[in-house]
Amino acid sequence: MEALSNLVGWVNGIVWGPPMLLLILGVGLFLQIGLKVMPIRKLGMGFGLMFKGREGTGEGQITPFNALMTALSATIGTGNIAGVATAVFLGGPGALFWMWMTALVGMATKYSEAVCAVKFRERDSAGNYVGGPMYYIKNGLGQKWAWLGATFAVFGAIAAFGIGNGVQANGVAQVLETNFGFNTSITGIVLMGLTAAVILGGITRIGAVAGKLVPFMAVTYVLAGLVVLVINAGELGNALSLVFTHAFTPSAAEGGFAGAAVWAAIRFGVARGVFSNEAGLGSAPIAHAAAETKGPVNQGLIAMLGTFIDTIIVCSITGLAIIASGAWTSGESGAALTSLAFETSLPGFGGYMIAIALSIFAFTTILGWSYYGEKCVGFLLGAKVLLGYRILWIIAIYFGATADLGFIWLLADTLNAMMALPNLIALALLSPVVFKVTKEFFASNGQTEEKGQAAE
Repeated sequence: MEALSNLVGWVNGIVWGPPMLLLILGVGLFLQIGLKVMPIRKLGMGFGLMFKGREGTGEGQITPFNALMTALSATIGTGNIAGVATAVFLGGPGALFWMWMTALVGMATKYSEAVCAVKFRERDSAGNYVGGPMYYIKNGLGQKWAWLGATFAVFGAIAAFGIGNGVQANGVAQVLETNFGFNTSITGIVLMGLTAAVILGGITRIGAVAGKLVPFMAVTYVLAGLVVLVINAGELGNALSLVFTHAFTPSAAEGGFAGAAVWAAIRFGVARGVFSNEAGLGSAPIAHAAAETKGPVNQGLIAMLGTFIDTIIVCSITGLAIIASGAWTSGESGAALTSLAFETSLPGFGGYMIAIALSIFAFTTILGWSYYGEKCVGFLLGAKVLLGYRILWIIAIYFGATADLGFIWLLADTLNAMMALPNLIALALLSPVVFKVTKEFFASNGQTEEKGQAAE
């Protein structure tokens, strides 16, 4: 087992090394420039479409809003609480800056993923809309690239059990045992029951639950985080200064913080940013492909909000709370560091609040990733195997909740990068299609607006 762990660790160092980080940022930057910074310029339009998207307007299975909430249910999770804290612990305050940069270029990546997902989606043998990297590779790039789509599906199906199941169940079990003394076996059984009640109903039920639970949990967490920032308002300016300063200069050792080079800030900021918002991994477009939308660009404009909400809003709250409260020099890491930051500012409440938030975040991530994983398996083996996959997914939760997942964390992190590779290659090759569809949409939109104004 030690030899296997060392091998995966070695592969992890390669796939999350400079080439991968440059590829993620490079493809995102290329798409952002090719789109003429449209995802940032049209952010307001995206939010407008999101609120209108509570009602479906085209073919699909779930509303555009619920498609976004399903994607967010998978992205807003342990990465927002434990991932941000780990990035700051290993890379210093400057890591938060590089998370922001990853998000700004990642908005273009997430937009392009959703555009391709809707444009190249198809119906499976059960009549459901399916899409995502494996389908836009097959239908957009042609048969000669089919192996690349299958590669993504294999990595996605396996990675789902790590990032979306075992890691999340383990996080819930550990935090509830630490804070409330709950037995991990009991937590595992309860999680199995709650998950079964949702995922056996398919994407319609997952979308309905996500559409209610995700907005509630995200707003509650952000409000609590804002209270922490108000309490530490006197240190907020210094915290922001540390973020920008240490993004380009090494962080010196301080208290329990061991210090970090600039490369560490970049590496852990980008890696944890991607782990949190999943821009480039190819997971979110699987959910957006099921949306009842007017067209690819409409859903793309909604999809890009996932990266903005996840990283620019939620991760920023976590990171600034950790830095402004002074907890970042404590020597703590992961969820314990975020918990310390909130508990320091909100004694007797903050720690419990993080425990509850982490549990809800992780549960919704289990729901979202169950759908991603089953669609990868469905692509490989057909819709007939999906019920069996859902049952296997439910059983795996118990083992995730009760096992030592140090190796699973490492394997999940490695497979995430291996999912990203075929997806990023496909997005680069399909970029002319994305640019063309986007240009035509806004040219048509502009003409419609001009006609409307003339009529008035």
